[in-house]
Amino acid sequence: MVDFYCADKKNAIEIDGSQHYEKENEIKDLERTAFLNSLGVNVLRYTNREINLKFKEVCNDIYEKLSK
Repeated sequence: MVDFYCADKKNAIEIDGSQHYEKENEIKDLERTAFLNSLGVNVLRYTNREINLKFKEVCNDIYEKLSK
């Protein structure tokens, strides 16, 4: 399950906490991203830290990428 999904743009947004940086979870994330990409879904990833410290920049980045 992805954190957010925009069906019109076929984009998923993932917000990664510290558990995503454990080796086993990194592999699972890569596999899931590859699977979603195979379905034509683009995955945007942001860390909890980015969300907490640079929320406006993250929102602008998402807007830019979804506006293309």
